Order: sequence, then structure tokens, then C-alpha cells
Amino acid sequence: MTARTPLVVGFDLDLTLIDTAAGVRDVLLALGTELGVDFPVEDMTARLGPPLDHLLAPHLPPEQVGPAGDRFRALYPDHAITTVPVLPGAHEAFEAVRAHGGRVLVVTGKYGPNAQLHLDHLGLIADHLESWVWGVGKAEVLRREGALAYVGDHVHDVEGARAAGVLSVSVLTGGCTRAELEEAGTDVVLDDLTAFPAWLDAAVVDRSA
Repeated sequence: MTARTPLVVGFDLDLTLIDTAAGVRDVLLALGTELGVDFPVEDMTARLGPPLDHLLAPHLPPEQVGPAGDRFRALYPDHAITTVPVLPGAHEAFEAVRAHGGRVLVVTGKYGPNAQLHLDHLGLIADHLESWVWGVGKAEVLRREGALAYVGDHVHDVEGARAAGVLSVSVLTGGCTRAELEEAGTDVVLDDLTAFPAWLDAAVVDRSA
């Protein structure tokens, strides 16, 4: 590792660093009450990852999806910040990157101000937050920031890492199975972020070699 090639690691947010499922359910319930729509919230939050519009589209007329998304984002701070916990190992994962003199990116499909509220509330300090990017769209920022790896829980996180040509590290804290993640082409699957520091130590040694 040299000053010219610093370690940079990107992390997804929802279900990788934080467990947003219950918070998103609460926002959907509040939104459904306002709109008079009985959203199937358990099904909708079983595999978080795709953009919000994709989540809402099957349950609303097309012309209502955009405004409903805007209202969801407005309701979000009051329903899904203080109740959302950090996932095991998240703080330690950030510390592991910094122990190697590295930078931490958070690259998420979530609306930026709400993502920042989560990070601030839980004391997760990122060197750079990139929001409203999904799937292969995450590749541009990973390449631009010189990431070594991208850590996520969804097959679309794997797609973003592969498109960027960086290591794909997957955790099983989201809705995707080990088999699905491996089929998508991930390089490594960890049960959760508690296993990340040891993996990173080995990866840095391999990179130096």
C-alpha cells in the first residue's frame, strides 16, 4: 500500500450497514394511510435494494408513483431514523478500513439527506457519501474514487462492483441468499460485517504482495 494507491472501500447502506426494514415498513404504513392504500409492507420490505419507484409502482397508478415517492422521502425522517439500528460489525468495518489508512465510501440508492441522517444518528462517519445510485450505476463512483472493494447485501450491489471492476464483498444480512450472490458473481460472501476486518486484513496483504 502506498500513498499513491490508498485503500478505498465502498459500502452499501440499507441492510449492509443498517437494518432499515422496520423503518421502511413504518413509512409505508404512514404513506398508505395518507393515500388510502393498503400496501403489502411485509412483502415490500422482504428484499430491499431496488429504487423506491420500483417498490411503489406495482401498487399505484403510474401518475401517482413520483409524487408518492416524494411524500415517502418527506415522511421518512419522522418514522425511520431513530428506530433503525446499526448492524453488527458496521462500526468495526469502518475502523478496519481506517486502520489501514483507508477511506470509507457509502454508496447507496437512498435519498441523500435521509442517508446522511442515518449516518449521523448512528455515528457512522463516511469520508464520502454518494446517494441515489443503484446497481451498475454505482460503478461510476467506485471507479472515480478508486475503490478496492464494494460491500453490499444484494445481487444488484454485486452488479455494481463487477461493472466497476472492483472486488465484490457480499453479506447475508439482506434478502439475498448465498447462492444468489454467488451466481451474480460476488468474490466473497460473509455472514455479516463482523467478519469483514479479518477479510480486509488478508486482502490488503494480498494486494501488497
